[in-house]
Amino acid sequence: MQILIVGGGGREHALGWKLKQSQKVSKIFFAPGNGGTDEIGENVSLDLTDHKSLCAWVKKNSVDFVVIGPDNYLAEGMADSLLSKGIKVFGATKAASKIEWSKSFAKELMEEEGIPTAKFRKFSDISVAQKYIDGQKFPLVIKADGLALGKGVIIAKTKKEAETALKEIMSDKTFGDAGNTVVIEEYLVGEEISIHAFCDGKNFALFPTSQDHKRIYENEEGPNTGGMGTIAPVPWVKQDVIKEIQEKILIPIIRALDERECPFKGIIYPGIMITRDGPKVIEFNARFGDPETQSYMRLLQSDLLEIMVACAEGTLAHTDIKWSKDSACTVVLASRGYPGKYDKNIEIKGIEKFSKSEDIVIFHAGTKKDGDKILTSGGRVLGITAVTDSLDGALRKAYKAIKEIQFDGVQFRRDIGQKSLKK
Repeated sequence: MQILIVGGGGREHALGWKLKQSQKVSKIFFAPGNGGTDEIGENVSLDLTDHKSLCAWVKKNSVDFVVIGPDNYLAEGMADSLLSKGIKVFGATKAASKIEWSKSFAKELMEEEGIPTAKFRKFSDISVAQKYIDGQKFPLVIKADGLALGKGVIIAKTKKEAETALKEIMSDKTFGDAGNTVVIEEYLVGEEISIHAFCDGKNFALFPTSQDHKRIYENEEGPNTGGMGTIAPVPWVKQDVIKEIQEKILIPIIRALDERECPFKGIIYPGIMITRDGPKVIEFNARFGDPETQSYMRLLQSDLLEIMVACAEGTLAHTDIKWSKDSACTVVLASRGYPGKYDKNIEIKGIEKFSKSEDIVIFHAGTKKDGDKILTSGGRVLGITAVTDSLDGALRKAYKAIKEIQFDGVQFRRDIGQKSLKK
């Protein structure tokens, strides 16, 4: 089969790396891809906003299956357009992915279905929102309703910070139209984990647990990012908690979407806070996490293409999925200034040292090729992944590898997974 992977980040590189291992895959296209993906496939330049021309290109190039990575393409209905032309696709429809691209929709759906989540209110009028926060306890969580590259969430510790957040989101349009509506939530106390599941509309298959590290600096300080590193599985999450997440969160949400005639096919990914009162949903995502995917693909032992096709065709219940019992980690190397403004076109050195390594695999994100050189082209540049039979061992290997990789202004967190090691 010929595959098109839509996206150009570390997640898409990791998916391509795993799909390349399938004997059923003959060629992989990436649109647009990055400096690492063209080593396992062909990067192509397509107008991904023009669905008509995209479908025509897919047909012309005999692509058998399309894998959609980023959330914005799901929100724009790319899967719907491809499906309407008889093209097989892995990715949720626009209606199903609304659980991600509209936080207020997701919150209201959870409220209707009794799915545990933080108490909330939604607002489209800033003056009404400002009056609401007058009587609230702090901290409060203020979220842009729409997609904001994983950065549209502000934890306001004081009333003044909440007012500033509302102004930035609703008046200054820091996140564009995503901030036309905001969701204001109670602040949940606990430990956050990521839950992923393959889904075929009715059935689901759970991944191992994982934990992202969202903040730019150690000890969860500084602004939110797209994710600075992950571990998988999370050693302190017990089976009874996983069972509760399945029964109280995944089964109800998948059933609810199916009943509303927008069955969810693809990756359903709730961010979960483990609180004193049990697991609660922070938000739903409708695609693979990044950088969770980079760690997951190091642990998946089954044929990824077979699983994806089963999700698309509704046969997941008959698909055997196996995961390694090892531990994996990903440490993200980012550009100086990220998640704000950052420099580009900086040469990266040392990647080639790991081209034949079994323990270390480096997934490219914000990179591009310039002749024989690899240059930075984004905020999150590389994901350094490692796998061993222990979390501590994986982390040690990843950080040892990082010492061999250099580019001017590199920044990374040195505490990925450390809290879990101490539990």
